[in-house]
Amino acid sequence: MTGKLAGKVVLITGASSGIGRASALALAQAGAQLVVTARRQDRLDELVRAVQQAGSRAVSIVGDATLEETAQRCVAAAIQSFGRLDILVNNVGIGNYKPLLETSAAEYDEMMAANVRSTFLFTRHAVPVMVKQASGTILMISSMAGKYGFAGEAVYCASKFAQVGFAQALDKELRPHGIKVGVICPGGVKTEFALGKGRTPEGVAGSGMLEPEDVAAAVLLACTQSPKARIIELQMRTMDESLT
Repeated sequence: MTGKLAGKVVLITGASSGIGRASALALAQAGAQLVVTARRQDRLDELVRAVQQAGSRAVSIVGDATLEETAQRCVAAAIQSFGRLDILVNNVGIGNYKPLLETSAAEYDEMMAANVRSTFLFTRHAVPVMVKQASGTILMISSMAGKYGFAGEAVYCASKFAQVGFAQALDKELRPHGIKVGVICPGGVKTEFALGKGRTPEGVAGSGMLEPEDVAAAVLLACTQSPKARIIELQMRTMDESLT
């Protein structure tokens, strides 16, 4: 298959819906071969078929992204199926839009595991492969909540700020190995994720939020830079939203 990403192998977490699914299709259409992971087998099966219809190849791994063995299996699948791993998109995450006093310790742990621990685990196991190749791209799908604090989202913001800091530090640590590290920070996106806890389907559907395909286009842009360039951070908002 031809395209800007022909011959490249991409691993995407949280790929069964929303930004992950849209990014998988955008990268497949650019020629990438994919390893996609999520917890829902039926959704992954449908995505693999869609990737095949786009003229590319994909393998799916069902698993919980907060578990280290899932990250290990996904990286191993990339090597076994395609012989390399060029791009990691850390997309998996959950939302919680509640005041602090309505947020339990269990909800804090759940969010930090999904948004921060999973990012660490998949990056930790992808990096040795990329170091050996002396090339690679790692993207974190953070949020504008990783750049600004929002009332009623303190714990969510904390998890997203963590992803931004992780990316900034790794940019300095991994660039000498030829590895690019960047972060995409969209505002609200019309996905199942946007519902999180504290929002309604009607509110999200009637909002002016971004579409998943908008963010997927930014992911594609970050993945198709020349060898001499990298996107460190990309912030996204709709035309009718202010920065804060």
